[in-house]
Amino acid sequence: MSRFLFPRWSNLLLPTLLMVGAVVPLYAVLFVAYGFSPKTLEVGYQPNQPIPFSHELHAGQLGMDCRYCHNTVERSGFAAVPPTQTCMNCHTGIRPSSPKLEALRESATTGNPVTWIKVHKLGDYAYFDHSAHVNRGVGCVTCHGRIDRMEVVYRYAPLSMGWCLDCHRDPINNLRPPSEMTNMTFDMQSLSREERESLKSQFLIKPSEDCSTCHR
Repeated sequence: MSRFLFPRWSNLLLPTLLMVGAVVPLYAVLFVAYGFSPKTLEVGYQPNQPIPFSHELHAGQLGMDCRYCHNTVERSGFAAVPPTQTCMNCHTGIRPSSPKLEALRESATTGNPVTWIKVHKLGDYAYFDHSAHVNRGVGCVTCHGRIDRMEVVYRYAPLSMGWCLDCHRDPINNLRPPSEMTNMTFDMQSLSREERESLKSQFLIKPSEDCSTCHR
């Protein structure tokens, strides 16, 4: 009968488990912090949409207000993607036979929605309310950049946790009169520090830094 209860290789089992137990949590933290960060994955993200919609033309040259298409932004957590009928309000009479609008016409005929690809998508673990921001003076351009200059929309800002917290800790530089919310050309330098402080007081802006604010 052997005097050894376990094979020799089992002597390495405990040190190996200790090493794995120390390395795996560190790897997981780094993987999530770096690999899952929108800053790492999605800044500059610019997908091809099913319809080549030009924000440079519509929001820039034609001066269309963002809220015509994204009409829930002031009263909802989400900025609605425009339904087909919103587009057809214009394109029933404007370039109705353009080959670029084939998918739009098909959607209008079949009733199936256009499969737009979301560009500014946050992780499901993060909560964001558009109405809470735009009704208190955070303009569209702050997060989305100069949409009116984009032929094809791309992700302008990282929208990472650190990026959002920087604004929550010092929102003054991003505040404007709500009437200028969709004005892409508004000169932020035209507001004095005192005027921005006044806006902060007027709208009782006290951004929370608690985890539960965004991770509900």
